[in-house]
Amino acid sequence: MSYTPLRPIPRIIFASRWLQLPLYLGLIVAQGVYVYHFLVEVWHLLSHVTTFDETKIMLVVLGLIDVVMISNLLIMVIVGGYETFVSRLGIDNHPDEPEWLDHVNAGVLKVKLSMALIGISSIHLLKTFIDAEQRSHHTIMWQVIIHVAFLASALAMAWVDRMVSQPHVPQQSH
Repeated sequence: MSYTPLRPIPRIIFASRWLQLPLYLGLIVAQGVYVYHFLVEVWHLLSHVTTFDETKIMLVVLGLIDVVMISNLLIMVIVGGYETFVSRLGIDNHPDEPEWLDHVNAGVLKVKLSMALIGISSIHLLKTFIDAEQRSHHTIMWQVIIHVAFLASALAMAWVDRMVSQPHVPQQSH
């Protein structure tokens, strides 16, 4: 496949997408911070296995799940965002290519990200409910409101993405 060389201004505009590269590299560094945090929490859990009660173990495990979900969110943003907005990764037919990557676009990425945020919010809300006696009613109320707002936003984004991605079929008049 050949392409026509771009004029100077369109070439600059098109090349500006590479300004996002440091952002994605920064997210990879953040991913490393989450790996470190995860390992510290696993060590904390193992070192207190005989002293933690069931509730404390559950809260630590939910914290670990939270870190994994945030890490998954980072991977979706790094891989999907780079592939969508910067450049192809060139991993076609690689045995480890994520199945979702072959059909990712900006709309799909937004819906996947919103679903990940709902999952993360759900974990935070569950941790709050388990440890409710340590929280004020005001804090619990706002966490529920924020979670519902995430749900409503995700539904709205999914609906808009569905409306935009479906081809319009004109109705025939009788």
